[in-house]
Amino acid sequence: MKRLILTLCLCAALLASCSPVDLNAPIPAFDTGIDPNTWAQVPAGEFHHGQFDEIASTEAYEIMVTDVTAAQYADFLNTALADGSVKMDGEKIVGFYPGDKFHGIKHEEKIEAGDWLFIPLDDPSQRIKFDGSTFSVQSGYENHPMTNVTWFGAWGYCKYFETRLPTELEWEKAARGTDERPFPWGDEIQRGNANFYSSRDPFEDMSTFGSRTSPVGFYNGQTYDGFQTVDSASPYGLYDMAGNVWQWTGDVYEGMHYRFLRGGSKDTYDMDLRIWVRNNATPTYFSPGVGFRCVRD
Repeated sequence: MKRLILTLCLCAALLASCSPVDLNAPIPAFDTGIDPNTWAQVPAGEFHHGQFDEIASTEAYEIMVTDVTAAQYADFLNTALADGSVKMDGEKIVGFYPGDKFHGIKHEEKIEAGDWLFIPLDDPSQRIKFDGSTFSVQSGYENHPMTNVTWFGAWGYCKYFETRLPTELEWEKAARGTDERPFPWGDEIQRGNANFYSSRDPFEDMSTFGSRTSPVGFYNGQTYDGFQTVDSASPYGLYDMAGNVWQWTGDVYEGMHYRFLRGGSKDTYDMDLRIWVRNNATPTYFSPGVGFRCVRD
């Protein structure tokens, strides 16, 4: 009987721990002091690329210090909807993409010129809201990274402001600098460095295995309600180049319709935040763990 009671208790505990996350529950509000409108300069030259430290090089460019925020994306949508650069398609926001050259490679899918999904509005974890005339951000998420955005939606935002998505090499150099470090801040990772699975940050609720994004620039050495962060900027002063959200990159590879993402996210393990780790998805993919930032020449 005691064994049966213990088993029932364990089952009840497991069921409770697996309860769904309330996506609209109130979240803490913190001002990180990091301005999402700032850019950092990355000089031309060589750097260590990949897990095995191959040498690569880039030209000089500038890159956003943080991911594009939900507030920035909402402002873009309001302006772009007004001038016709994006449009409503039911519960979707779509915009024009000129298409990719099709090479007929096995498993390659055609991406033709036309309107493609930028963001869905009916996804329960979408932080952008539309009242019929104006886009706004769910309260508390204004300074969080823009998520649930497709590659097309990231590409379209950057292009609208005459910028672009970073290449994989540009992204990696901005994250690493010129030495051989595996993480943007150095050689090791601890919970105060980034938002990743089981980082125990104020936006994570391990009782439900749920995690949410943290504000851009959150890991800057400040203490938030007792949670001490480590200043985890990259050598060029960029924040959240590891963890929080995967970041779309801009490469379109010959014979491949997939796009690549870098940086890991709130839902990945600590070792997946190493600079050389890659992820890929179709350009129509969106997720509450995917965002982006732009570069300019």
